[in-house]
Amino acid sequence: MANIKSAKKRIDVINRQTLENKAYKSKIATQVKKYKMAVDNKEAEKAQKLLSETFSLIDSAVSKGILQKATANRKKARLSQYTAK
Repeated sequence: MANIKSAKKRIDVINRQTLENKAYKSKIATQVKKYKMAVDNKEAEKAQKLLSETFSLIDSAVSKGILQKATANRKKARLSQYTAK
């Protein structure tokens, strides 16, 4: 456990950032599920709209430092290739 005041503050900041990052990743995962459901239900227009929204969320996660660029590109590539099974 940290004894120095600034180290204690950093621990608090890191914990808060971790929660924010988890929430944002959860938001992305929910958006991906919605997109996949739309594709599975053959709702083409809705799926196209959700795909662009999902890409936007992923790109903003990269700019915020939540996801790495390669991870985001991989997620976007897999979503682009997704078709109903």
